[in-house]
Amino acid sequence: MRTTLELPDPLFARLKARAASNGVTLKQLLRSYVEQGLSAPPPRAGQKRSAAMLPRLEGALALEVHRLSNAGLAELLDP
Repeated sequence: MRTTLELPDPLFARLKARAASNGVTLKQLLRSYVEQGLSAPPPRAGQKRSAAMLPRLEGALALEVHRLSNAGLAELLDP
């Protein structure tokens, strides 16, 4: 089946460059990306994101969880 996609020029250029660097055609690259996207597990509906899900630094630069809030970050920037 054939279809038409309208892509912004910068995105098309990136796709074309990626296909060339991988040694595949643009058609093969797009097909691969679509198959990967359809094979990926769907995102969980209603899942809330929180600071607890963020990566954490260890050592001298580590911050306590309460410092990751907007108020905590503002406090760090304006002591």
